[in-house]
Amino acid sequence: MTGREIFHKMKVKVGCGSSASDTGKGKCKMSGKRITHGFHLIKGKANHPMEDYLVAEYKQIKENELGLYAIFDGHLGHDVPDYLQSHLFNNILHEHDFWTETENAIRRAYRITDTQILEKAVDLGRGGSTAVTAILINGQKLVVANVGDSRAVICNNGKAKQLSVDHEPSTEQETIESRGGFVSNIPGDVPRVDGLLAVARAFGDKSLKKHLSSEPDVAVVMIDDDSEFFIMASDGLWKVMTNQEAVDAIRHTKDAQSAAKHLTEEAIARKSKDDISCIVVRFS
Repeated sequence: MTGREIFHKMKVKVGCGSSASDTGKGKCKMSGKRITHGFHLIKGKANHPMEDYLVAEYKQIKENELGLYAIFDGHLGHDVPDYLQSHLFNNILHEHDFWTETENAIRRAYRITDTQILEKAVDLGRGGSTAVTAILINGQKLVVANVGDSRAVICNNGKAKQLSVDHEPSTEQETIESRGGFVSNIPGDVPRVDGLLAVARAFGDKSLKKHLSSEPDVAVVMIDDDSEFFIMASDGLWKVMTNQEAVDAIRHTKDAQSAAKHLTEEAIARKSKDDISCIVVRFS
């Protein structure tokens, strides 16, 4: 599949440093609608380099206009989320039935990408990454997929609706155990797959893959006059804010970049110590 990129394109690779942060914005006209986005990322207090990556870009493929948005939250290194940033959307858009069977194409591309990561484990290392992706098709249909606990939330007439699924070990314990794994429940800690990983689904993590899924949940929503904006963020935000609190905090902030920055700063004010990445996409 070929396509030429149009409008504004913004791909972000977060730098690594003790105070790594990045921010930006973009806009486009999509099927007569003015779509704007803003993003903000800030490194947490952990003693490792920044492991969050994001994508926000617009493409035209034949007669179709696409908005592509994603957040990749890595663990045990940044190579896997970096690979996802470069390859996942390409894999999705090259699926032959993307336009006719979009949900199935996305699921298949997630599996293919995970296989590619595992095959490159010698180069990419033993780490992994969660992912939440959103594809806005012609300004009318939003397709969200995720593995892990990064989250997408849409605001319709002031009401928050979660579009992704938090893949927590405690909710998928039966499946993990059926694969030969276990879920630890140590007092003072969160549940973990095999006592190690705090999410039940992720890309990579070769040493845990027998007990860990990379199968995404996929949701499709239509964008109408009630749709105001949607938020995508890593779990560093959602650990300290509810969906409705996040929506309420930025509903009257018209600039998407300012909205994304406000959410990350509010999460820090609420003592979040994790890396935080956030995208806000507004519909006019």
